[in-house]
Order: sequence, then C-alpha cells, then structure tokens
Amino acid sequence: MIKPHLVVMAMVSIALVLSFATVLRAGAPAGATTLKLWPDDTPALRGAKAKDIPTLTVCLPPKAKANGTAVVVCPGGGYGGLAMDHEGWKVADWLNSLGVGAFVLKYRHRGNGVGHPAPLNDAQRAIATVRQGATDGRWPVAPGRIGIMGFSAGGHLASSAGTHFHPGKPDATDPLDRISCRPDFMILVYPVISFTEKFTHRGSMHNLLGRNPDPKLVESFSNERQVTPQTPPTFLISTNADRGVPAENTVYFFLALRKAKVPVEMHVYEHGGHGFGMNTRGVPAATATWIARCADWLRGRKLLDKNPPK
Repeated sequence: MIKPHLVVMAMVSIALVLSFATVLRAGAPAGATTLKLWPDDTPALRGAKAKDIPTLTVCLPPKAKANGTAVVVCPGGGYGGLAMDHEGWKVADWLNSLGVGAFVLKYRHRGNGVGHPAPLNDAQRAIATVRQGATDGRWPVAPGRIGIMGFSAGGHLASSAGTHFHPGKPDATDPLDRISCRPDFMILVYPVISFTEKFTHRGSMHNLLGRNPDPKLVESFSNERQVTPQTPPTFLISTNADRGVPAENTVYFFLALRKAKVPVEMHVYEHGGHGFGMNTRGVPAATATWIARCADWLRGRKLLDKNPPK
C-alpha cells in the first residue's frame, strides 16, 4: 500500500524539479544586451562572481513599433533572490509587444550578502541610466516616459524608487547622479509595501534591513508613509487570496496615493494567490486579465502612443 505522505513528497519533488528546469530554460529575449550597472567599482559589492554584479538588460521592441516609453523591471524574490523568468524576461517580452522598451534590473540582495541601501542604489541608477540613454539618443526612449515595474519585493523596491528619489544632484562627480532618478510612473504587482503593520512580509524586511533594523529605517521604508504629491502615477495589482503578501499592502498604498491626489488605479482579484507574474497557466482566468488591464492603463495615460524622442 502506498503511503499518502510518500505520494505528497514525490509530488513536491517533481514540482521542484520542474521549477528548476524552468529556471534553467529561462533567459533574456533574443537580441537583448546586458550592461554592468556600475561600469567601475560597484559600491558595497560583497562578491566578484557574475551573480553578484548588478546589471541592466536592455530589451527593445522593433524600431518600427517603438513608442518612446520605457520600463525598468524589478523581479521579486523577497530581497533574497530574483524570479528572473516570469517576473523579468517574460515581462520584457510583453512590454516589447506593446512597443515599450524593457530594462530588466538584476539588483543586489541578501543572496549576494548585501542589504540596504544596495537595492535602492541599483534601482535609482537604473532609472538614471535609461534617462541618460534616452537623452543622448542611445535608445529610442523619451526622457519623460520612463517607468518602473516591480513584483512582490521587487514591488517594494519599485515603490521605494517612487518615494525615495532625487531630482538630480548638480554638484555630483558622477554624471549619472546629476540626472533625476524619479520614475515617471509605477506598476506594482502584489507588492510588499509596509514594514510597520501586522501584515508586513518580514522575510523581505529582514533581508533588506537586517534582523534588528533601526526603527527610523523601518518607518522610512514603509512606503505608504512616504507618499507625497510628487509620487508618480501608479497602477496596482493584488489578490484577496494572497497569504504571503496580503492585499492590505496594496490597499494602504492606494489610500496614501489617493490622499495625496496622485493618479492611481487598483485591481484586487478574488483568487490567484501570490507570485504568478506573467504566467497564465494555472492562474484564474479573471486574475490573468490584469495584464490586459495594465495595458489599458498605459494606453489611457497615452504611454502607448507613438511619441519618438527628439
């Protein structure tokens, strides 16, 4: 007689093998180019292996389809790893299909032995890099149409970029620091937002800030408390069934944006759990429509209209 617990263990093992195989198959879209985010010395770098080096992978749509909009993509992973396939490369494919340039960010995290401020430094530099490339004509992107998109902990990073930005530091020695790192819009998918509430995703908080973080730092990176009228327009997605990063994260951020009179659209689906990313197989049909709703939002904000940069 086959014991039930052995069947469960076998099923879990098969799932892990399949998941690992998916990771092995994952890769950047054809024609993409990857550049080091910090061409010289990366600040606070803990390792010299390729996996430790923050990069930006440039995935551009065909020139005839490009509309001048770009998005820096931040995969999730609890600030301990990166889900590069369904929250990175597949996102790039989708954005390119809309004529949007995708810049997939491989940012540093606790898996590289680093926490704050390395991830935010990487996100800010990624936005400034894209804006510089838009200004000098390196990429078919408009400097005022550069957004950021994040999933789960990547959503926390993206929302940090939208609430902890500078307009450019004129006296900086690094030319990129003279460029504004404010994103022009945000797309946050089942994001981690708050570090001060009972629904906080403590794994992300501990990976980013450490086990005993300074209370002031915890407050500062509870991003619903950092929203101002200068926070960029935002599109929000969550599900009522998410037990890992409860929808309260999304709802609190929505309410903060609404209070600050920042344009915002939110969709909270009944089913779907957490971490589905761009996958549609096994995801409730209604929840999978978030992809089309997001495209509608971009279209409504004229971000899919062709507006080639001068």
